[in-house]
Amino acid sequence: MATQEPSGAPSALTSSALAAIRRTSAVDTVRARISLAVDLGLLAPGERLPNVRATAAALGVGEITVRRALTTLEREGVVQRRPGRTGGTFIAERPRRRTVAQVAAYREDSERVHRLIDERIVLEAGFAQLAAERLDQAGLDRLDECVREMDAAESWAEFHAGDKRFHLALAEGAGLPSALGMYERVTGELYAYFLPYPLDYLRGSNEQHKAIRAALAARDAASAAALLRDHVAELHHSMYVGLADTAERGEDG
Repeated sequence: MATQEPSGAPSALTSSALAAIRRTSAVDTVRARISLAVDLGLLAPGERLPNVRATAAALGVGEITVRRALTTLEREGVVQRRPGRTGGTFIAERPRRRTVAQVAAYREDSERVHRLIDERIVLEAGFAQLAAERLDQAGLDRLDECVREMDAAESWAEFHAGDKRFHLALAEGAGLPSALGMYERVTGELYAYFLPYPLDYLRGSNEQHKAIRAALAARDAASAAALLRDHVAELHHSMYVGLADTAERGEDG
């Protein structure tokens, strides 16, 4: 008989109770994510940010939160707002760096993020294995629709929306609804650390989506699982945790 977990022990998957970002306000998490993306070179000087609605959806916060965060970032010299029909919010031409103290919460959660990525690898590789056997044409059509949406995306916010739908459609295609709640919790917690990424990088990621889709259509379960595993494992290097480590080593050198 299985032993019962002692009261207060962490669950089988990463507990959100200990996350440093949970102690950070919603406004400050937006400030930190945009500022960290600037510090890591993911957002370039002069780059236009998506509109408030798209940014809010991509970062999982309300539009008022985004507006307040951008107002503060403008005062801090990270972004500039320009009026008029061609205006909007842009990364400053010479953005101030390392101005948002709350970035420390993201660095503090580095180990937790790597653990969430590993949990996602286990779940998605398993989903891919089953989806290769069970996904019907309607399911493949949903994946195709997501791929087209990501190909047509004009901002990281639009791409992120398509990416989330692609991975959820694949998970649902495994035909294992009892595991979906676990998957949605893991990805939901991981998406809280999502940063804006250059579109060129994201389009390369979509080529991996196409290869995964092709393996599923061919009913090649082993290839689909391996491609999905490698695709998600790349987050260890491409998410801010890996990029921050690289940047810090460069500064130390």
